[in-house]
Amino acid sequence: MSEVVSDCNEALTLIKRGCEELLVESELVDKLKKGQPLRVKLGMDPTAPDLHLGHTVVMNKLRHFQDLGHQVLFLIGDFTAQIGDPSGKNATRPPLTAEQVRANAQTYADQVFKILDPARTEVVFNSTWMNELGSAGMIRLASQYTVARMLERDDFAKRFAGNQPIAIHEFLYPLAQGYDSVALKADVELGGTDQKFNLLVGRHLQQQAGQVPQTILTMPLLEGLDGVNKMSKSLGNYVGITDPANDMFGKLMSISDTLMWRYYDLLSFRPAAEIAGFKAEIAAGRNPRDLKVALAQEIVARFHSQAAAEAALADFQNRSRGGIPDEIPELTLAAGAGIAAPALLKAAGLTASTSEAIRMIDQGGVRADGEKLSDKGRIFNAGTTVVLQVGKRKFARVTLGN
Repeated sequence: MSEVVSDCNEALTLIKRGCEELLVESELVDKLKKGQPLRVKLGMDPTAPDLHLGHTVVMNKLRHFQDLGHQVLFLIGDFTAQIGDPSGKNATRPPLTAEQVRANAQTYADQVFKILDPARTEVVFNSTWMNELGSAGMIRLASQYTVARMLERDDFAKRFAGNQPIAIHEFLYPLAQGYDSVALKADVELGGTDQKFNLLVGRHLQQQAGQVPQTILTMPLLEGLDGVNKMSKSLGNYVGITDPANDMFGKLMSISDTLMWRYYDLLSFRPAAEIAGFKAEIAAGRNPRDLKVALAQEIVARFHSQAAAEAALADFQNRSRGGIPDEIPELTLAAGAGIAAPALLKAAGLTASTSEAIRMIDQGGVRADGEKLSDKGRIFNAGTTVVLQVGKRKFARVTLGN
């Protein structure tokens, strides 16, 4: 286990890399100068079964703190997930059931150590102290914050001004998250920019409890593959950390040259000086694709292995040349007297409908045995085997029977 880094300037440089806001920096400097391991908290509600790269932006920052010798408190919000975080929402978010929370929480616990050092990580669940707090304790907690202060939060203020409903239980969420910091005696709390209000509530409640208030550090919200919207599974613009290596590599290669630098800054573990050198090389004429490959390999290696990253690159290069991956789904389908191309694509699961299949054929996005398929009326007869490709990543080897 490494010692706490004693050089305050060195530590601050790493801590501030990519961060949006650090409050209050002078307080963090004072804490760092003491040379003792800090208790660094990040809370995540298990609202979905898997994590994606957007979640890892703030987790990477936790790893930076660990590399500096500090202790991470990874808090799984199994209690708060049942309230539903209203941050950034223009409507009340439906809470999850206890069963959903337990299932999702287990996957989070399994996945975090793809990034964090187990030796410097304590996984905690906020139901541990929130269930003990009880109704009387919750009333006491609620007495420490005013409605006027709660309505200063941007999303609450907008909904109140727009005569949109705000349920009373939503006010409990920032209080519960803030109380987590009291229970854990956190020195630092991390979160996305949309969590700033909740993190400040934690500072307030710690002061009320006679504790030294936590420093808060917010990280940017990562744009998804479209380069516009926040990475989200619901929008389909995400890269899951449990995605197969080839899919992960292909998705990362699809980002724009501009977005690539955002991903380098927020996802790469390479030194900032090395990334600056990459930017200079691009300005001097180097192909951005080379650096996109390096980024994709780094991330695939982190969540799979270096061997998987090398194989994913080879697979991508093979596809780029119009080649076929070594491993693709193999199906046997009934063709009867023959099956038309759109129906075959749908039956093979390569498109959701025949209308989508027709559209993909019209757009030139379908290949049969490596050749572009342009005839929507083409009939595939029984007794043949054909390799079908839709887009860049969907393949199937289909054998047609009677």
